[in-house]
Amino acid sequence: MLKGKTVVITGGVRGIGKGIALLFAENGANLVICYRSNDEAAQELKSELEKIGSRAVFMKGDVADFAFAKESIAKAKEEFGSVDVLVNNAGITRDKLLLKMSSEDFSAVADTNLLGSFNFLKAASDVMIRQRFGRIINMSSVVGLKGNAGQVNYSASKAGIVGMTMSAAKELGKRGITVNAIAPGFVETEMTSELPEDYKKKIAENIALGRMAQPKDIANVALFLASDMASYVTGQVITTDGGMSI
Repeated sequence: MLKGKTVVITGGVRGIGKGIALLFAENGANLVICYRSNDEAAQELKSELEKIGSRAVFMKGDVADFAFAKESIAKAKEEFGSVDVLVNNAGITRDKLLLKMSSEDFSAVADTNLLGSFNFLKAASDVMIRQRFGRIINMSSVVGLKGNAGQVNYSASKAGIVGMTMSAAKELGKRGITVNAIAPGFVETEMTSELPEDYKKKIAENIALGRMAQPKDIANVALFLASDMASYVTGQVITTDGGMSI
């Protein structure tokens, strides 16, 4: 589905990002994987991608730094000749109740989740406009749509991604670029593995499908949005939560 396409993925060495990288590689994509610090996870993913036979470049840096975004997009263009798909997946949490949350807690999450997505959106758009083609996929969250106690910073960043997605879709549509967002619910990743088992069981009981998502469940939606099948889909937020929010 993505043979010969070049895909840039931020936050791409663990969790949802890794799931997307592996599925896109299986579908023929060339990859530029951006990550901040986990060299061990990057090396593990590199080995897995080599087994699949995918061409992949790894870029280490902070998505909140626009210079890193420009460098990553330029590297993709240099190595593979185009930038066809951007997946803005990098994200962090610093969960605290509002009265205990510092401005530093808020800024750190906003800088990575929202500013980081903007930086790569801006850098990739410059190339995609010249190509008159592109697929941009931003990772939001059901928390950005519904809110959640203890996550004012995270909720705000993910809600901001929704507004950014819709605005960018209106700006870029006439240039052949689609911009969409995915809003996952609970996904079984390293982050959620730290939750107590009884709490995870309680979460699953409140999900219509009776389980948390696997990274591939989210990756499947990303693959659809990146493919030609979604060429007439833009400005949308696809909630992928197993029915948790209904």
